[in-house]
Amino acid sequence: MESEMQMFCLGVNYRSCPVALREQFAVGKSRQVEVNAALAALPGVEECVLLSTCNRTEIYYWSRNAETALPHILQHFLGNTPDASERRRMFYHYQGKEALFHLAAVGSGLDSMVVGETEIFGQLKEAYRVALEAGVTAGFANRTFQNVFTIAKKVRSSSQITSGPTSVGAAAVQMAQEMLGNLAGSNVMVVGAGEVARTTAQSLRSRGAESIFVANRSYDRAVELAAQVGGKVIRFTEWIPYLENIDIVIVSTASPVYVVSPGVMEQVQQKRQRPICLIDLSVPRNVDPACALVDDVNVYDMDALEQATAETRRLRAAEIAACEQMICSWLDEQAGNLLKKRIFTAPVA
Repeated sequence: MESEMQMFCLGVNYRSCPVALREQFAVGKSRQVEVNAALAALPGVEECVLLSTCNRTEIYYWSRNAETALPHILQHFLGNTPDASERRRMFYHYQGKEALFHLAAVGSGLDSMVVGETEIFGQLKEAYRVALEAGVTAGFANRTFQNVFTIAKKVRSSSQITSGPTSVGAAAVQMAQEMLGNLAGSNVMVVGAGEVARTTAQSLRSRGAESIFVANRSYDRAVELAAQVGGKVIRFTEWIPYLENIDIVIVSTASPVYVVSPGVMEQVQQKRQRPICLIDLSVPRNVDPACALVDDVNVYDMDALEQATAETRRLRAAEIAACEQMICSWLDEQAGNLLKKRIFTAPVA
């Protein structure tokens, strides 16, 4: 008798894995179709959707044989490196009803570093779109994601979960303000022009940053973002010299390598001789952590942001619990239609 199809989720996020290791599992936009196809071709994987953001890399997959699929997916991410068994412990694995609950919590912003963040819903929709166009989804994945989008919208609209900072960028700006005081009159540079860079630049403007400079590999996108926030555009090849007059640098690009090095910062600091704040919102990281060894250079990455947002999560505990209950009620109504069985969490051994 053929086994029934089951839903699973395997992943790492900001809670299970520090950014220094999490960045090793990140999948850039240019590779997501390729990786979706590779995962779908693994034994035991019949449908899948890959989600890779600055805070998580997760694969949602459907299988009739988890014992076959799971080892192959882990092998894909971990390879045969000497520390593979150690890194394996950083992955969480949900199945059945718990996988569905996790997906709904992610889409609702409950599982985000910044509780209630608005970016993740769009990122999840984009991840599904890429998988759909790659031909790696079918009836189970399609039905599940469409239902999850519906409950995620309901959670957001029926609660106060989106009050306060609702983006990684806004949280980063709040952290910068706490470190440097009033941002009014400060000179800020945003390196990158994606969604995180956009929300960051908008938050900087609302907090009173006087001069916002935007640099991006695509000059046209930099022009577009600068126009939205009343900023100035710098060509990507020319932004380093501007650091002499910048107080805060927010870096959020898709580069797989460091774009800011200690050598560069040493040269910059010789001329400016005052503190500078580098906030790296990229995964993989774009600012070499060794930059923090240069005098008066303060470097903050996604791990630092996670620590800064922990208090916000604590204060919103009651609202989070109410939203989770909303999802649980939805599961009681919908799980029978979306899941053949109810099988709960299976830890990655």
